[in-house]
Parts: sequence; structure tokens; C-alpha cells
Amino acid sequence: MLRRKWVAIIYSLISILLVVSACNSTATQPKTMAMIDSDGDGWFDSQELQARTDPYNVDSDGDGYWDPKDTNPLDPNIPHTVPQTTNPTPSPKPAPIQAPEPEPTPVPIPAPSTPPLAPEPEQTPAPTPTPSEELALTVQLPEQINEWSPSTELITRNYTWAYKGEWSWEGGIPLFLYEYYQGIPRPPTKNYSVYVTHPSDDQYIGLLVEKIEKAAQQEGFTEYQTVEFAAAFVQSLPYTIDSVTAPYDEYPRYPIETLVDNGGDCEDTSILLASIIDEMGYAVVLIMLPDHCAVGVKGGENAYGAYYEYEGSKYYYIETTGEGWGIGDLPDEYKNTAASIRPMIPTPILTHEGSIKGRGYIAEVEVIVYNLGTAPAYNVSVLAGFDAGEGMVWNSRKSEPLTIGVNQHATLKLKLQIPREKHTRLVIQIGIDNVLVDESYTDWFDT
Repeated sequence: MLRRKWVAIIYSLISILLVVSACNSTATQPKTMAMIDSDGDGWFDSQELQARTDPYNVDSDGDGYWDPKDTNPLDPNIPHTVPQTTNPTPSPKPAPIQAPEPEPTPVPIPAPSTPPLAPEPEQTPAPTPTPSEELALTVQLPEQINEWSPSTELITRNYTWAYKGEWSWEGGIPLFLYEYYQGIPRPPTKNYSVYVTHPSDDQYIGLLVEKIEKAAQQEGFTEYQTVEFAAAFVQSLPYTIDSVTAPYDEYPRYPIETLVDNGGDCEDTSILLASIIDEMGYAVVLIMLPDHCAVGVKGGENAYGAYYEYEGSKYYYIETTGEGWGIGDLPDEYKNTAASIRPMIPTPILTHEGSIKGRGYIAEVEVIVYNLGTAPAYNVSVLAGFDAGEGMVWNSRKSEPLTIGVNQHATLKLKLQIPREKHTRLVIQIGIDNVLVDESYTDWFDT
């Protein structure tokens, strides 16, 4: 049996407790998800039900604050408060980061170019299964998610850093949200933008950005300084090594995990900063260097420093490990180093598990395909057959094209005729637009 870990994604209540203070003082909408938001307030109906708010009323308690922005959406007598900051003396910084132009139509990042195996017309194929035998698309949420109850328990973390003064933040992160992200298998990809574009933390990141921008506005920061202010916060987080802080040698973290774990390695802090800058509304990319990851923010005409060009625009380098790096400051070891650029484009990530049962010379193959990415997967096909060597298969079956939504999976059942007197193995391949994106094999066996 072929096994791949999988997860069903939840959409949960987001809460935040964040206090901002300056030295010697006390100091938008979520991205689209494949769910229903009946009242258009930014919380999906499933989140409204878990929070016990009205999915058809943007302000359930009638206190003048929409539910997602209300720290107490069920009690109008508890005021919605916004922490204040004092005004340290700002230092001027040239070249503001300009608001980005709309992103062009995204081009999917190409998958490996290996084509699906072609069947060798040597064996007589098994009869084509009926549609009911071949395909069943699952769209329901698992029972454990439907039974999930909201929790007000928060994980409190204190952060301190320096940017034109000393800053300290106390952040309250929902425990259930952290546990949820810990339970997600790491998608089988080096395209870390999927950690940025994952939708379930959008509301928390949005509230965090709201506090950052509020403090920056009160301090009189320019746009350029506001981005550096956010970068300085992320740069202050300790650098940690995955093999020490996680049970794996390589363990990319979602932004919520990095905040709770109080640090991470270069891809973790880059994912967090990219999430914050993206929520601010600036065009941002991940810069993938050899054995290193950083962030690029799209600059205006007057921006200066080191940058990488992507689709005709300049993305200025931001280092996320170590303190004191400004926009455009490139460490010496990465000068004149080529990099690959990952835009913040939601991307499908497919993985699968399969099993085979034999009755005589008929094999019953079941394949479950999971979409662990952040965009629907269109024109997905599943091919199963018996390895004939040299890129060929015997008695293969290929499914009809199907669509697998975000956090959904499809179950297919195929009947294959087992080739006689062969040394072979079962091959399962998953393709998007006939390009191979995932495959697996059984052990070799004799028929």
C-alpha cells in the first residue's frame, strides 16, 4: 500500500490580543477562500457559526464594529479598543516604496517536465469501469472539523526590537490556530509561496498588519519606513535550526508557527515577512538563493539598493535573518548570485496515496488525490498501470479530467488487468494538463 500523509483544512475563528508600546510609553479583507460569506463581512459562514455570530449580519452585537474587527463580537457592552503609541522622533528615509501596480495574469510555475508514461499495447486491457466505479469527488469537511468548538485560549508571546526607538509587543495567538497549522503536513514543494498564500491565517495577519500600520502612522513613518518597521520586527526573531527545533531536518513554518515558536530559519522568517508585506498591499516575492531565502518588495522609481528583476519590475532585497538590514541591503556572500523568484500566486500542490487488491488477474486500484496547495487544480488526470521498463506501462488506465478544489480530495477506483508472467510493479501518476506532478510505485513482483 502506498501511503502519503494528508490533511483536511479547517476554517476557524480568529482572535487576537496585541499590545504595542514605544520606549517609555504604552503604545482587508481576507483572500478568497472556497467557502461562503453570506453577509460579506470577511468571515465565512463556518467561522461565524463557530464564533456564534450571525452569518447574515456584519455586526452581530450592534456596537458599530464588524464582527472580524470586533474583539468582542457577541457583547456590545465591552468596548472595542485600539492600543495607542507615543511619537519618538522619526528620521527621514528617502525613496518611499510605491503602491504596486496590479499583478499581471499569473503564469503557473512549471511542474517537472516528465510526461506521463505511455502504455505499451502488448496486453489486452481490462474492461473500462463504469463512472460510479471510477470516480467519487469528496467535498465534505471531516466530522472532527464540524464538531470543532471555538476556544478563547491564547498563546502569549512578547517581542522586542529596535527601529527608530525601542519597541515591545505582546501578541496573543489563538491556540487552536497554532495547533491546526502544526497538524498540516508540509506540502511536497520548494515553492514556499504556498505558506504565504494559505488562507486560514489571513484574518490574524490582517489584524497584525492593522496594528503595525496604526503604530507607524502615529509615529509619522513614511511608506518606506513602515515596510522597514515590519522588517525590523521579523529580523528580531531568533534564528533557529529545523533539526534542533523540529522533528525534521527541513521544516518550513507557516507564519503563525514562526510567531509562536518565536523564530525560525531563513525560509520561516521570509514567509512571515512576505505575508505581512503582502497584506499591506505591496507586491512581494520570495527570493530563492542557493541554500538561502529572502524577500523582495517591488520598489518605485526612487528606490535604491540591491534588487532582482521579475516580469519587468524591480524587487528590492530584504534580509530577514539578523537585525539592522534595510531595504536593498544585500549581504556580501550573495552579491552577484543568481536567484529564482517565487511570486505570491496561489498554487495547487497535489499528492496522493494508493492501494491495490488483486483477484486472479484483475487488480482493483484505489487512488486518493489531495490538493494541499492554495489554488484549485484543474484538468487533473490519474494514470495507473504496470511498469514495463523504458518509460512504458502495461494495461494502463487513465481517468477523465477532473477538478480538485483547495483542501479537497478525489477518490478514484480503477480496474486493471494484471499482465501475465511479468516482473513488474504498479505505477501511479498524477498529472495537471498532462504534465507529471506526482507519482509512486509499489515494490517489484512477479505475476
